[in-house]
Amino acid sequence: MKHFLLGLFLIAFEAFGQKRIISTTPSATEILFAIGVGERVVGVTNYCHYPVQVLKLPKVGTYIQPDLERIASLKPDLVVIQKNPIQLDAQLRRLNLRTVEIAHDSVEMALASIETLGEATGMSANARKLSASLRQQLERIRAEAGKYPRRRIAFIVGRRPGAIEGVVAVGKKNYLSELIEIAGGVNVFADSIAAYPSVTLEDLLARDPDVIVDMGEMSETTGVTEARKQAVVQLWKAKMPGLKAVKQSRVYAVADDIYVVPSPRMVQAARNFAAMLRPEVKK
Repeated sequence: MKHFLLGLFLIAFEAFGQKRIISTTPSATEILFAIGVGERVVGVTNYCHYPVQVLKLPKVGTYIQPDLERIASLKPDLVVIQKNPIQLDAQLRRLNLRTVEIAHDSVEMALASIETLGEATGMSANARKLSASLRQQLERIRAEAGKYPRRRIAFIVGRRPGAIEGVVAVGKKNYLSELIEIAGGVNVFADSIAAYPSVTLEDLLARDPDVIVDMGEMSETTGVTEARKQAVVQLWKAKMPGLKAVKQSRVYAVADDIYVVPSPRMVQAARNFAAMLRPEVKK
């Protein structure tokens, strides 16, 4: 018993000793604030926009191009990273920095990452409570969506500005595709080989989705005006008038991190998808 209690003490001491945390991915940043350790965060990525407190924090580069010198200069006790192709974990360890790695290729992985960060920061109870609440809310959305016929949806995450060309869509089963399914939709490109396939005009015509959600021109999600969103809708009307989604006025231009950052705000993303899939259902 003595050794067991000593082990618990050491774990707690190590976790609470992390006074300075750096996040190298927006999802981790949002999770850290949501579980109650936001005041310990001393550095975030260029693409971290939420909550508003992070806008004033030092920036440490991007997911693919982190600024290792900047990270080291902030003297972090812990660096949170996302599994990535540049072996950031190994690079940081060579600088004698402690890391914790998360992944969110699915909704379940995104929920698990909350608990991983809870354990790493000594906030396990808060993290478990948050993940359980999110899971329950998602299941309620799924249950409500089950009352209605499913609609087919295409989520556009990239294309050439001002043109329906160079289109990239959400593809095979992944985090976003799962949220769409929870909200009562059927991703028309879920059978693709790639997670984010390139899509031709012929592909769009053949799949003919009931709903199109387009954030392809808005990789920078802040400061996007309603006029710009309406211009996107008008572009679809002008270039692809024969699509069912266009004819039925179910093209939605969006510009918000909640659709692309697997964070605790995933519930709001699922609710928004549900509203776009069934705008006729009054809440």
